[in-house]
Amino acid sequence: MAELEQHSSGNPEETGLLRDGLAWRAWLEALATDAEAALGAAFAYESFDDHGRDAVIDALDVDATQLSVPRVAVFAPFLSVEANPLRRERIRAAMGKDVGPGPYAQARAMMGTTADGDNIVLVETQVYLGFVRTTMCRLTPDRCVHWVRVDPLCAGGDTVLPSCGLPSCGLDGRGLEGAMLEAVPLICAVDAVARALVAQRRQCSELPSSLRPLVDLFNTAGCGLSVANGCREKG
Repeated sequence: MAELEQHSSGNPEETGLLRDGLAWRAWLEALATDAEAALGAAFAYESFDDHGRDAVIDALDVDATQLSVPRVAVFAPFLSVEANPLRRERIRAAMGKDVGPGPYAQARAMMGTTADGDNIVLVETQVYLGFVRTTMCRLTPDRCVHWVRVDPLCAGGDTVLPSCGLPSCGLDGRGLEGAMLEAVPLICAVDAVARALVAQRRQCSELPSSLRPLVDLFNTAGCGLSVANGCREKG
């Protein structure tokens, strides 16, 4: 993050890799594998004014040509915090089609049941390169959702469990709040969330904005609220 702050002002030509050396290049390339570095870059970029953001994009558009990582690694973190439509298009154009090797991993899910019958749902979705987004929630089946936690960027591992630090998301081994989590088909997890949201919507005229990340899961599963029977049909 400090590197980005130091190279976010002035003429982009003065912030090129050849002048700034190997440390700047190493930090940029770390954005392809280090989730903390990517999040730090996003937060630093978010703190800049319009002029500073334009300067960052201009500088990195030059520097990215000399890196050994896909351009998406350098520019994708900024999309998560940039709201300006024109600047978002600039970022997308800067990334181009250099999105790294594929195919991307399919979204994966885990579920468990607490002692009082609530469901814990965890869904891991690919963001870009080796990074994943983890969405967790606790719900009472066919009634309501109690809480939602989102880790927007983690380094993906071989399991659905987030590899960005278990203590931060409340996981103990494979358990969360006393529920032992097991892998399930994605449609089953989305089905449980959908039925809880529909029931909660019937109780109140509008769902809290904090539940928005759960609505996004329907797009991940390639379906809408009509998934309500998807898991039960599978027995």
